[in-house]
Amino acid sequence: MQGLSTTTGRPKRVLVFGLSVYRLRYLWGRGGLYLILIALSAIFGFPFFWTLSSSLKTGPEWYVYPPKWLPDSPQWGNYREVFTLFRYPYGRWTMNTVLIVVLSTAGTIISASMVAYGFARFRFPGKNVLFLLTLSTMMIPGQVTLIPQFILFHKMHWVDTLQPLWVPFWFGGGAFYIFLLRQFFLTLPIELDEAALIDGAGYVRVFWSVLLPLCKPVIATVAIIAFMAHWSDFMGPLVYLNTPEKFTISVGLQFFQDLREVGGKPLQHILMAATTLSIIPCIVVFFAGQRYFVRGIVMTGLKG
Repeated sequence: MQGLSTTTGRPKRVLVFGLSVYRLRYLWGRGGLYLILIALSAIFGFPFFWTLSSSLKTGPEWYVYPPKWLPDSPQWGNYREVFTLFRYPYGRWTMNTVLIVVLSTAGTIISASMVAYGFARFRFPGKNVLFLLTLSTMMIPGQVTLIPQFILFHKMHWVDTLQPLWVPFWFGGGAFYIFLLRQFFLTLPIELDEAALIDGAGYVRVFWSVLLPLCKPVIATVAIIAFMAHWSDFMGPLVYLNTPEKFTISVGLQFFQDLREVGGKPLQHILMAATTLSIIPCIVVFFAGQRYFVRGIVMTGLKG
């Protein structure tokens, strides 16, 4: 009996030791992963922290060496001066940007989802070739099409108006968004369409009432990406807009670089305050739709 207990106890000890080693390796691996994530978060978050801290400094604190991490007394009035500067209508630029972003994002979602629905659900000659041609447009640099587009909008008398910045996105939305939406449509069972068609629904009703409500994750993904792209667009407003009152925030920020104090030093703290205000909407939109964003990115690659 004694020998039996010792022989049976040894495998148990070996098993417990093996599990302990495995647990330690697991915890060490998880801890190392968290350390890497924390380090990367600190690296990528430092520019925003420095911008926010600099926006609350006074003019002389900008030229202190070594630089201060935090201001002695936060100057919240810097944000008020961004809107009260007579020469620069920051509030008007914000409204222009919001108008362009809302119209262009809505056009991107509606038109791209319709095109993606056609590629995912209908069969017609040359569908795959047409889809490949659509994707190939992503390889064309924007500089190649810039001059032809400018000539087209000039002949339409759209230069120095907001139309060139949002109207084109109501005609397809873009190849990348079409690809994302098509991949998500392919993950939805075709039986949903067939059941709705049997009940008497048309293809438009199937798209609008059956499939589109199931596409909230990918629609949120497209909305977030399109919002950030249109909000931070610099080349489009710079090319098509000439009147300062029609500028967007991305172009208007360039004017804050010309601000000078009485002694000729630039007002960098005001520039940082204006930059912080321009970043906040993107941060709010991303965190508001983060759950749908991650889910939409993951599910668009499940079926091809």
